[in-house]
Amino acid sequence: MNLIGEHTDYNDGFVMPVAIHLATYVTVEARSDRKLVVYSENMSAQREYSLDDQGTTAQCDWGDYVLGVARILETSGYPLRGASLGIRSEVPIGSGLSSSAALEVAVARALLAISGHTLKSIDLARLCQRAENEFVGMNCGIMDQFTSCCGREDHALLLDCRSLDYQTIPLPPDMRLIICDTKVRHQLTSGEYNRRRAECEEGVRALQALNPAIRSLRNARLETLEAANLPQVVFRRCRHVITEIARVRNAADALVTGDLPWFGRLMRESHESLRDDFEVSCPELDLMVELAREIPGVFGARMTGAGFGGCTVNLVTAEDAANFVRVITGQYQAKTGRQAAVWVCRAVDGASEILT
Repeated sequence: MNLIGEHTDYNDGFVMPVAIHLATYVTVEARSDRKLVVYSENMSAQREYSLDDQGTTAQCDWGDYVLGVARILETSGYPLRGASLGIRSEVPIGSGLSSSAALEVAVARALLAISGHTLKSIDLARLCQRAENEFVGMNCGIMDQFTSCCGREDHALLLDCRSLDYQTIPLPPDMRLIICDTKVRHQLTSGEYNRRRAECEEGVRALQALNPAIRSLRNARLETLEAANLPQVVFRRCRHVITEIARVRNAADALVTGDLPWFGRLMRESHESLRDDFEVSCPELDLMVELAREIPGVFGARMTGAGFGGCTVNLVTAEDAANFVRVITGQYQAKTGRQAAVWVCRAVDGASEILT
């Protein structure tokens, strides 16, 4: 779950994610052949693939994430054994809580373990990102996979998505991170996510004409953006990214110093920028944020994830958490007819092997 820093990862910016307690579990048993036989408990469905068949392409199916990881591992020099995999996930699909990254990382660790390979967490995150980019066709940044690999208990990560340097920042023990699922589902592979990334890249090309040193929006300043004479839509996309990168750095200072009202203001500004400049919110997300801001004990609320539906993240005092859950679920259902799912979250370590 991302506290702040949306759509900045693929622009070489900063993000502040947290690995949460909702998990994806993958059981693995070795096979004597070169097949992957995969059963998803959530989908009540099975898929079968041959590791020797290099002609299989993505089918817009949950199994693409499994096969994509296997394909990238093998082409990167990690030969795999055939395996039977069982998948069970607590992460709601399409909610903005990185269900695909959780699946990719868990599958990768299972396949590597059964095949006798080990990888550093950062290298594993890169390979899982490649699987989603190159096989699935989702041109995502590395934040989700990195957090699934490198999350730390009771801490947020301040991640530099250019260098992959990061620091851990303790979360206040008297605060709770509460996720509210609008139950509006997004489908990022439908093209909107890739379109936003393409608009950012268009902006970078225009900015480079003014300053060749600008390699990404990480290097850009608002005054340069305003001088670039960009199409209005591209201008607004770039303005969001530039201001969001600054918000993440300020949010890290706020968290370190314990200035939670400041952190909350940055969350509000982030949501408004995502709604107005990047246009990835939706009426249900906006409503959930508006409702949350009126509940006692809430420091900040914003959409989290890529958008087009999904979840909000809320920073709430521990003593007000139970009342927040009760009020937000009742008011959201009264106004939309939808039953929201709400989780009071714990920050946990990244993916690990469970020996049985």
